[in-house]
Amino acid sequence: MEIEIKANERIDELGRNGYRIIQNPDRFCFGMDAVLLSDFAKVKEGDKVLDFCTGTGIIPILMEAKTKASHFTALEIQEDSAEMARRSVSLNHLDEKIEIITGDVKEADKLFGAASFQAVTCNPPYMIGQHGLTNPDSPKAIARHEILCTLEDIVKQGARVLVPGGNFYMVHRPFRLVEIMATLTKYKLEPKRMQLVYPYVDKEPNMVLIQATKGGKSRITVEKPLIVYEKPGVYTQEILAMYEE
Repeated sequence: MEIEIKANERIDELGRNGYRIIQNPDRFCFGMDAVLLSDFAKVKEGDKVLDFCTGTGIIPILMEAKTKASHFTALEIQEDSAEMARRSVSLNHLDEKIEIITGDVKEADKLFGAASFQAVTCNPPYMIGQHGLTNPDSPKAIARHEILCTLEDIVKQGARVLVPGGNFYMVHRPFRLVEIMATLTKYKLEPKRMQLVYPYVDKEPNMVLIQATKGGKSRITVEKPLIVYEKPGVYTQEILAMYEE
């Protein structure tokens, strides 16, 4: 079956299982954060996984290549993005493993039912308020700013759709870490693993990866820092390993 490639779209190689992805730079392209989250999330063989705010569908596609999860469901509120993600799924012949659903994160429990997944992943909008916001209706603004959903919406729904003992995985910004931890514990998602990501060894962290367990006991492991670049334009070996087959 021939997959339609629309105006301004391109096909990018993912370096895993020969998989490729359709992207439109005018809308939104996946970044390092999605790659890091797909590597940080640890799912078991046979698990059913739900990805919130899936965008291009990058996280379920990468995780399908890296894990033995039985099925991935991906939720995206913007129909144009969801439709493009579906074409990427078909491009990789993954229609039986990954399903892209158009819908609102705030209604995930109604869409899928409570306690339906062993794992939830999310690369959410990071920004709050009006900082840097010029067009609130643009796809890029919706992906980056809490316009259509908030951190609390995502955590609340993640807790509802997870089975007891299920894991919630998220990448976010360190400047909201106190709020993130408070929100997770409010909804009985106990933080269990955390890793800070630094662009360079001598810079402040600009991302944080978090795993929280539904109903877990209070104990967190802080993993060693992850450094992205050895020098400008040169990835560290840890980052290269995530991109290479």
